[in-house]
Amino acid sequence: MNKTQDRVVIFDTTLRDGEQSPGATMTHDEKLEIAGMLDEMGVDIIEAGFPIASEGDFEAVRDIAEITKKAVICGLARANFKDIDRCWEAVRHSERPRIHTFIGTSPLHRAIPNLTMDEMAERIHETVSHARNLCDNIQWSPMDATRTEHDYLCRVVEIAIKAGATTINIPDTVGYTAPRESADLIRMLRERVPGADEIIFATHCHNDLGMATANALAAVDAGARQIECTINGLGERAGNTALEEVVMALKVRNDIMPYRTGVDTTKIMNISRRVADVSGFQVQFNKAVVGKNAFAHESGIHQDGMLKNPQNFEIMRPEDVGLSATNLVMGKHSGRAALRAKLHDLGYDLGDNQLKDVFVRFKELADRKKEVFDDDLIALMREAGTEVAREHMSVKFLRVICGTQAPQSADLVLSVDGVDHMVSASGDGPVDATFNAVKQIFPHNAQLKLYQVHAVTRGTDAQATVSVRLEEDGRIVNGQSSDTDTVVASAKAYVAALNRLIVRRQKTGTDRKEIDYRDTMQ
Repeated sequence: MNKTQDRVVIFDTTLRDGEQSPGATMTHDEKLEIAGMLDEMGVDIIEAGFPIASEGDFEAVRDIAEITKKAVICGLARANFKDIDRCWEAVRHSERPRIHTFIGTSPLHRAIPNLTMDEMAERIHETVSHARNLCDNIQWSPMDATRTEHDYLCRVVEIAIKAGATTINIPDTVGYTAPRESADLIRMLRERVPGADEIIFATHCHNDLGMATANALAAVDAGARQIECTINGLGERAGNTALEEVVMALKVRNDIMPYRTGVDTTKIMNISRRVADVSGFQVQFNKAVVGKNAFAHESGIHQDGMLKNPQNFEIMRPEDVGLSATNLVMGKHSGRAALRAKLHDLGYDLGDNQLKDVFVRFKELADRKKEVFDDDLIALMREAGTEVAREHMSVKFLRVICGTQAPQSADLVLSVDGVDHMVSASGDGPVDATFNAVKQIFPHNAQLKLYQVHAVTRGTDAQATVSVRLEEDGRIVNGQSSDTDTVVASAKAYVAALNRLIVRRQKTGTDRKEIDYRDTMQ
């Protein structure tokens, strides 16, 4: 197999098919941001949208076409001149534009426009020819190809190739196909259609039966050289082939699938999380490659094996997708070896007898909690007498101004190691203003991962309990406080979390010096 044959083109349709997921609509700026990330990570083709769908979609495709540096920018168009012309107006601003036009060819889909086989064949010839007169990079898709009669599918694919299509995409529109069928279909088209050896076959698989990635890889093995996919598998119904899954599968199983892509896999986790944020579709914990549990281990047997050699239970490295390290999740299934390793990471080196005592306490806690966080382990060490808790900061005074007129403001006096510091800050709401005030006194890069308020009594004078979770460089800390004033409880919980963060920094040796934070105080 030569170098041109083993190259697989990655066609990302997160901004088109992915955004069609109900509720996944992205703003104009978010689309441009995601397109930039896709371009940077080395995606070959970005299907930026469906220009005829709305003015917003047209503007997004046009602007992405103008700013993108490397990727081909593609727009979608139905099989009519108006759609195709509008698509061209949007993508022509790209240095490498593509028009993607389609029509449903299965018996079910032919019935929608009420076209005979001959009438549809004529429309395909006319519309693909029209697109090719505008642009020299044309992709054509027979929608619901996997349920189209083979003879007719071969006929219309040949028509599209003769009309000027340079890529023929074979969509499994309803996610019905199995891997062997996916491969057989591509193989059949390559063998039977004249001119098939001069174009690229693509595969677009939906995940209704959970076989999208398997179907895409089977199609590649049969000769397809373009995979259509989305970040996190986002898309209609059960979604699409996930970019991260096919790219990592080709990388990990290069022994039996000797194909390569141009995607920088170390950027996968970053874009996965960003797409989850902007689309509102959070990634399920057990999702392949990018799920929270993809590199997490709780079983004592697994943890012990990981400590001896990560390859015992991981077929790829966390670093390959942009993570810093494997996560040994501490829970009731964890063993002593994992507890010792985790405590060592937190700065505690225990003798056998001391570990035995802490392990008993740890198991008791793990039976009560689904997951034991690093902060819980630090608390266990305090109970065991191995650490003296120190409150570096405390809230001495807080006054906020809020209401219908923005911005809201906060006046804060924070005591740091016995020295009072006063600041004023504004923000989008009283809590945001308060947190900004704390940041002025104690600058940090910790990200707010959880902010939760619970009323523990009834009535307008109810006492509120606020929980705050922060993350910095993989370290997770929690803070909690109660007060009849929700903003005061929020400030105290936030400061409590920062106090724990300071302890964690010192324990793991990541503080450059213990009083670094004072250097930036005003």
